[in-house]
Amino acid sequence: MMAQYLALREDAGDCLLFYRMGDFFELFFEDAKTAAAILDIALTTRGEHAGAPIPMCGVPVHAAEGYLARLIKAGCRVAIAEQTETPAEAKKRGGYKALVARDIVRFVTAGTLTEESLLEPRRANVLAATCEVRGAVGIAAVDISTGRMELEECAPANLPAALARIGASELVVPEGWELAPESAIARSAHEFSSEGGEARLKLVHGVATLDGFGTFTRPMLAAAGGLIAYLDHVGRGNLPLLLPPEARRGDAVLAMDEATRASLEILESSGGGRKGSLIDAIDRCVTGAGARQLADDLSAPLTDRLAIAERLEMVEWLHDDPLLREDLRTSLRALPDLGRALGRVVAGRGSPRDLGQLRDGLSGARSVGERLAGMDGLPVLLERLLPALGGHAALVDHFARALVESPPTERGQGGYIAASYDAALDELRVMSGNARRAIAALEAKYREETGVSALKIKHNNVLGYFVEVPQRHADRLLEADSGFSHRQTMAGAMRFNALALHEEAARITEAGAHALAAEESHFEALVGEAVAARRGIAATAAALARIDVAAGQAERAAEGGWTKPQVVDGLSLEIAGGRHPVVEDALARQGERFVANDCRLASHDRLWLIGGPNMGGKSTFLRQNALIVLLAQAGGFVPARSARIGMVDRLFSRVGASDNLARGRSTFMVEMVETAAILAQATPASFVILDEVGRGTSTYDGLALAWAVAEAVHETNRCRCLFATHYHELARLAETCEALSLHHVRAREWKGDLVLLHELAEGPADRSYGLAVARLAGVPPKVISRAKSVLEKLEKGRAETGGLAAGLGDLPLFAAAQVTREAECDTLREKLRDMDVDALAPRDALEILYDLKREAGSDTQ
Repeated sequence: MMAQYLALREDAGDCLLFYRMGDFFELFFEDAKTAAAILDIALTTRGEHAGAPIPMCGVPVHAAEGYLARLIKAGCRVAIAEQTETPAEAKKRGGYKALVARDIVRFVTAGTLTEESLLEPRRANVLAATCEVRGAVGIAAVDISTGRMELEECAPANLPAALARIGASELVVPEGWELAPESAIARSAHEFSSEGGEARLKLVHGVATLDGFGTFTRPMLAAAGGLIAYLDHVGRGNLPLLLPPEARRGDAVLAMDEATRASLEILESSGGGRKGSLIDAIDRCVTGAGARQLADDLSAPLTDRLAIAERLEMVEWLHDDPLLREDLRTSLRALPDLGRALGRVVAGRGSPRDLGQLRDGLSGARSVGERLAGMDGLPVLLERLLPALGGHAALVDHFARALVESPPTERGQGGYIAASYDAALDELRVMSGNARRAIAALEAKYREETGVSALKIKHNNVLGYFVEVPQRHADRLLEADSGFSHRQTMAGAMRFNALALHEEAARITEAGAHALAAEESHFEALVGEAVAARRGIAATAAALARIDVAAGQAERAAEGGWTKPQVVDGLSLEIAGGRHPVVEDALARQGERFVANDCRLASHDRLWLIGGPNMGGKSTFLRQNALIVLLAQAGGFVPARSARIGMVDRLFSRVGASDNLARGRSTFMVEMVETAAILAQATPASFVILDEVGRGTSTYDGLALAWAVAEAVHETNRCRCLFATHYHELARLAETCEALSLHHVRAREWKGDLVLLHELAEGPADRSYGLAVARLAGVPPKVISRAKSVLEKLEKGRAETGGLAAGLGDLPLFAAAQVTREAECDTLREKLRDMDVDALAPRDALEILYDLKREAGSDTQ
């Protein structure tokens, strides 16, 4: 046995090996130590290997899914080794001592889960693969629980942002790739071939060309090849549900880097988990599929104005008809997760219950479609979805006749095929039932003949049917002419066999076995029917999810008084009475009111410099406007009185302080890296929020950086930007930057206490109220008093010397300095262009080099 185990262990690679032994999955050696620690189960030993006891632990097969979930959550991967023959087959093959054959039938990994108990209902579980082909990166991503597959291409520099948007549970990359994230799983580079990927996709979908699915680049196909090869490996040749791939253009969605996503807390709060995130505040979906679709919408807001308008039209239609909305939500709430049930069936892990969910889900979808089909003024998007809701009538009817009303999760015991569906099966069930009644009659007969009222006919999986009597009555059955033969002696009882019992048991076993075989045959036929209709069923599931998202968005808008935004061409950003959805929710739970504020950016006023005290609401104001843009382009209503938003191509958020010590980055280094990314990537169509740039270093360094960054945003990036700062000196920029305006959050001191008004007003902030905030935080009075005296001296010195900003009024703009440098470069280019290099003597060439160094201001010594 140990030789067999070690061979399988080598095949399992870096996975833990679940080795099936009877009713348990056993783990040995280091696997056992690892699993016992994570699962908090007993670690024992079994036998010896190389003279040392072998560590061992195990989990029951019937409860394995719960243990697998904990192992996967802890970052482990698990190989499942099952028995591939019965003990009887092994005995027939190799004699009494033959070892039952085992093989790894599946690898369980974070990105390849399909089991209902291992997945979060409201969160997609994505597996991704990525690679580089001739300077371009291809990405393939699939949620195998529903089969949805997307392919895209991006520049190497944009890979982190793309992966942050996808949020894969598991990432597969080619071995030795220098751009691979540390947590990625490396596979052979040969699997990432564009030709191989194209061939695999054609084979999976049974087509001669991929043209009907879209246009795919070589990097996309290479990534798809690596993804499918990995799925083939973990499934041991049994591929999961894979729908036709969709090509996603990089410019089709609002670009956001990883830092921006974390800062805006879109799907996960800064503390980890869903609570406190944007999706937690707005998700009113009544199905898991709808919640997953909403998460995808928020992760990848659109940049196609027509597609956004179609989503908004559907939300508005449902918002304006609350009775219809409630009817739809009630119907949707009763439906099973159609997409995931289909995923399990196609992957070969389906159950009778999954087939029942397909039946019920498709039937419910048809009812929803019929409810909507007769209505006037249907939104364009909803009209396109209706055909997907009305199909599958024959399949639903067939499944309704074939399956019992509530099929079981296990098919081993049968009982899921409905009566009257198969006359032969019904007859076998009658035979089995009659045989059981015959067993009961036989038990009564034996009691009467022996006079032992305590006699019972029992059954177990080892002995089958047998007669059992208490030990004190055993003598009567041991008599030679009793008709009973001794079978087993127990501590307080004896067990016997009898000819009539053996004959009835054989009839029961035969009828039961035939009935189970018949049900299994019907199950496989029903699975085949579902697999053949998988694309249509998946389309129905997607349509239901989209309707749920629209109804949920409409419900949230009705709850909070949200409004339909206008998403237009151009660079305006006009938000009246904007609110932060997460903060507003938190305040409402405390019985407090959120103070709304306006934000109006335009080409002549695109950079707002915002001052005011800490806790005054600057960061909230910045984030709420970014979230309103995101919600609008995701196709939902927004928390504002009105909103007119010029399409944003990239969204950047540099708000809040954090470090990344694991990568050797301090808080200030992280801030500078994020700021550098904004300055390098923001376009005039982008929207940027910046908070306290430069505060992580010395006052002079910080002010200089904040000044230069503000100038660069104004002159070079020329994007819409909200720039919050405590550097009052930056107000001088308004004198030279024509598209910059000054604003502040209002606050007042009343009888020594700070009153934060959370209102935005025009003009510069008069002060930061830092000491007042420190007092609110509980800083000791002596420290506050000392700080006040130091502040008075500093302010006196600033008044006498002109302060930190003295002389900054004469500082040329960022763009002006750039113009000067460019002029100098042009002069140099002219000199070099007019020079006849071939005619120069060596000494003349050396003199020219010295002249160029002098002009550049370098030392010529």
